[in-house]
Amino acid sequence: MKNVMMAVLVIVIHAKRFEFSPKEIHLKRGEPVTIQLVSDDRPHGLSSKPLQLELDGNDEVTITPTVAGTFKAICDHYCGSGHGNMKLTFVVED
Repeated sequence: MKNVMMAVLVIVIHAKRFEFSPKEIHLKRGEPVTIQLVSDDRPHGLSSKPLQLELDGNDEVTITPTVAGTFKAICDHYCGSGHGNMKLTFVVED
């Protein structure tokens, strides 16, 4: 039997005061995805506890969503007066 390697989807998220781009990301439950965070202007973080996602600065992690739903992610590095509104949404579909 041959080993078959599946390509893992890579999603690049850009962070700058005070926004993430893209603002909404759609994922498939059970499919691994690599999330890359690129801080464009200063150190930012990305945190979503339900997805077990924690990124700092220019970093990446591969996750496999196990539950469908809509999940918020926030910047977890204070970046100025608009920091509290720096959010994005992950939508995990079946």
